[in-house]
Amino acid sequence: MRIAFRFKTIPFVATVLLVALGIALGQWQTRRAEGKEVLQARLAAANAAPPLRLGAASMPLAQAEYRKVAVRGTFVAGWPVYLDNRPQAGRAGMYLLMPLKIDGSDMHVLVLRGWLPRDPANRQRIAPYPTPAGSIAIEGIARRDPGHVLQLGADPALKPGAIVSNAGVPQVAAATGLRFQPFVLEQASPDGSEGTLVRDWPAPALGVDKHRGYAFQWYALALMAFLFFVITGLISGSKQARN
Repeated sequence: MRIAFRFKTIPFVATVLLVALGIALGQWQTRRAEGKEVLQARLAAANAAPPLRLGAASMPLAQAEYRKVAVRGTFVAGWPVYLDNRPQAGRAGMYLLMPLKIDGSDMHVLVLRGWLPRDPANRQRIAPYPTPAGSIAIEGIARRDPGHVLQLGADPALKPGAIVSNAGVPQVAAATGLRFQPFVLEQASPDGSEGTLVRDWPAPALGVDKHRGYAFQWYALALMAFLFFVITGLISGSKQARN
């Protein structure tokens, strides 16, 4: 039995474009998954490494990010900043950011001290929380920033006690005039504020499996487009041959 295939230019061009698109996007998602796997390995290595010790010298972000960090200093209690729209366990709330002056220097590190529930009756009312006086040793994880949330409109000017959607080291440094390490310290160690400040920090969402799934879908699209072109060409060719 002779196999007949009917070639059509427009379906062929459309198929080539779909196959090329599917392969390109599949490769892109594969590369993203591989990059996240590298980051996953980096996080595991950083978690197993001993803490870095912060001092007067600025520590590069590339060296500190995701690493355990230990520091001793005094909280600048007069400069709290509250990051709004940070829910936790289904409850509305905010993160508390506060500078810590590193002992023996004019260098500071911006500490993400914990989570506070938001007052449902008055958004501007902040529940009281203790701040240790004097020098204290704390440990945590260095992060590039405290995370970013979608915001509508501009935040108010950054000042002590401001409630804003987003802020990080550059903004706090500009508002305070203080010298800062180029990262945020996500506090993990106790400082006497437990029970008021919650430190149940979410793990970084890497999404390796998600990217692998997207890659499979794009490769499947490329394969389906190719098979559709071949099958419809064979069917059309067979009909033409019979006629």
